[in-house]
Amino acid sequence: MIAYKLFRKKKNGTITSLFINKKVELPFDSWMKAGDYPTKGFARRPGWHCTGKPTAPHLSEKGRVWCKVEITDYTEFNRPVSQGGMWYLAKNIQIIEELSYNDVAEIRKQLT
Repeated sequence: MIAYKLFRKKKNGTITSLFINKKVELPFDSWMKAGDYPTKGFARRPGWHCTGKPTAPHLSEKGRVWCKVEITDYTEFNRPVSQGGMWYLAKNIQIIEELSYNDVAEIRKQLT
């Protein structure tokens, strides 16, 4: 399934997760299995957290990029609209491409 995920973009151009295990640089075009990394201050929800459209109003996009991803073996996790609505917690993810601001705007318009 195609989904979207917000990543932190480092100055060297690599991407990492936003909060959990954020020191690990993530590759494009390679399947990655989700790990379980309990982190103080965060609910324990193992899996790659993705959305059905590139929207997460509760998160800043500064220094971050949306990517189109492919996910497998996922569960749905219903969240408030203020947090982007439905999340998908995937056991496997492949980062397909980084999206430009215009790409994100177009996808948001198409999926509204």
